[in-house]
Amino acid sequence: MSEDNVVRFQKPGEAQDLLTQTLRQGARQLIRQAIEAELAEYLAQFAGRQDGQGRAAVVRNGYLPEREIMTGIGPVPVKVPKVRSRTDAEALFRSALVPPYVRRTKSLDAALPWLYLKGISSGQMQEALEVLVGPDAKGLSAPVISRLKCQWKSEYDDWCQRKLERDRWVYLWADGIYSGLRAEGQRLCALVVIGVNERGEKHFLAIEDGVRESTQSWRELLLGLKRRGLKTAPELAVGDGALGFWAALDEVYPSTRRQRCWVHKTANVLNYLPKGAQPKAKKALQEIWMAESRKAAEQSFDHFVQTYGGKYPKAVECLLKDREDLLAFYDFPAEHWVHIRTTNPIESTFATIRHRTDRAKGCVSRDTMLTMIYKLGMCAEKRWRRIRGFDYLAKVIAGVKFKDGIEVTEQSDSSRVAA
Repeated sequence: MSEDNVVRFQKPGEAQDLLTQTLRQGARQLIRQAIEAELAEYLAQFAGRQDGQGRAAVVRNGYLPEREIMTGIGPVPVKVPKVRSRTDAEALFRSALVPPYVRRTKSLDAALPWLYLKGISSGQMQEALEVLVGPDAKGLSAPVISRLKCQWKSEYDDWCQRKLERDRWVYLWADGIYSGLRAEGQRLCALVVIGVNERGEKHFLAIEDGVRESTQSWRELLLGLKRRGLKTAPELAVGDGALGFWAALDEVYPSTRRQRCWVHKTANVLNYLPKGAQPKAKKALQEIWMAESRKAAEQSFDHFVQTYGGKYPKAVECLLKDREDLLAFYDFPAEHWVHIRTTNPIESTFATIRHRTDRAKGCVSRDTMLTMIYKLGMCAEKRWRRIRGFDYLAKVIAGVKFKDGIEVTEQSDSSRVAA
């Protein structure tokens, strides 16, 4: 093997590679330029103000002590300028880019829960981060990580008590997240609910501990949402086949419509088929939920039953038992179908946790697991966009009827009668 093909890893104490140094220098310069632009904009607000002697009322006044911000490319030194006011003692410049006391970028803070959920203990965290940001990963020792966990736990406790009555929650997604981690001899599960408000914004409403997704666990969660202000029943709830959730929903919000997740249902049906028959059956199932109208979906549904009923009765039975709940989305705006046919908002957010097959070496407490999932969820929520066709939510709330995704009007009613 030639020397050019050998990957050489740096040892602790070796000089940083030139590329990393160049990136840090560039980052430092960009941050400095951005802060200077912030300062110029701030000073422009006071450009016309003067003191009693005709001097500028607000002027620059040196810099705050330099501090290092830990980033994904290692520590970057930052100096934030100060201002002084000759007339107003309250005038104070605060950089939005580098707020006071910040020591780590948000992207690095988001990496810490992931590393912890991957089985990296507090004592190994600094060693793991050195692989990501280099040997200068200071200030992330085991005691610091432990303090961060306590801070996250406090944030999570406050979040669980926040009020929900300020918004009207139209749609809900519910699912149980099994982390792959174990505590007290049981596989840990978190019950997760995401809601869409009248503005089309998606938010986590609950992340709580559950006992095998039992009815009692879901009942407690939904009653907690009601106590916190979600008193008006959502128009639609989307979930998998967990009987506990649907039983609890019927008790707490009996008027809420059901929509079974097509991703979960497809997987359940295919489990009753041999592997050779699954690709064709999957395509036949897609023809149901991708149909443009309920009538076409019903026809595709019947075709599937006729095709597979004789040879694979269990697969057909699995599909038939939730027929109405699988097609409920046709009574809502077509723009919302892509959102309400599945529990994808939850699935995509926690895919890495859900699909883990390995096990952490040490036991993890339930509080730690919930706190970590909360942190990951909050990071994901910041990237969410409003649902498509959010302006139709007001009509859904008002009780406007939709048929095959299209609003039912007097004109459409009369045309159907004439036909």
